[in-house]
Amino acid sequence: MHKLAAEDKALIVALDDVNHLFHDKNANRIFYDILRAYEAFDNVRTGIFAVLSDIEFRYALDKNVDSVFIPQEIIFPPYSYDEIYDILMDRTRIGFYDGVISNEIVEEIAALAFETGDLRYGINLLRVCGNLAEAEASPRIKKEHLKAALKDTATANFMETVKNLSDNEMELLRVIIDAKGEGLTAGQVYNEFKRRTGLSYSSFTRILEKLEFLRLIDTPFTGKGKRGNARLIIPRFNRINGLNK
Repeated sequence: MHKLAAEDKALIVALDDVNHLFHDKNANRIFYDILRAYEAFDNVRTGIFAVLSDIEFRYALDKNVDSVFIPQEIIFPPYSYDEIYDILMDRTRIGFYDGVISNEIVEEIAALAFETGDLRYGINLLRVCGNLAEAEASPRIKKEHLKAALKDTATANFMETVKNLSDNEMELLRVIIDAKGEGLTAGQVYNEFKRRTGLSYSSFTRILEKLEFLRLIDTPFTGKGKRGNARLIIPRFNRINGLNK
């Protein structure tokens, strides 16, 4: 900081996927330390670019941080299907020899990436498909490779996400998995979650929102209940045996 002040330079910090900082409860401390550095170091100027990958994510900064972090929002629209397809085609031209992967398979991967809203998912599928074809000494990527890649990627992503959950987050996931039948409501899930953990509804809501952000569940509003705020809980994964942390 002293070097910045001496050279009359500003510190600009770019935080990508800043949503995760809120989940880990580190956002306020990091924002506070950066933006209020001028209180500890004379003539120091700092700023933050905060990138959120999910605009529907609900978050809030402490008032002490909010008073100095007054952002100007710049909203980037999601990639269109055509944009995703073009990017994936560029990757195939760089990563594969001509004729290794068909346009049809790239179109399927582009559609899957567009549906999930995650370009990285499509790029990862290309990589896994290539690895599977190479392991079989196949000169071409086939639909069978894509099917296997989808299965492997879904399982790997799920387990990687799950292993980083806290005990209470894992318990809520178990409650959802243990529940049977369709039409599972947030109220029903909370009753069982409270029985197991004793946590309040506000804690339950925070954990539920994190699981939704991590794309483990969907929680659409039904329009029923008080003020129409009743929600369904729909898992985005199949039941997996041995779900233990």
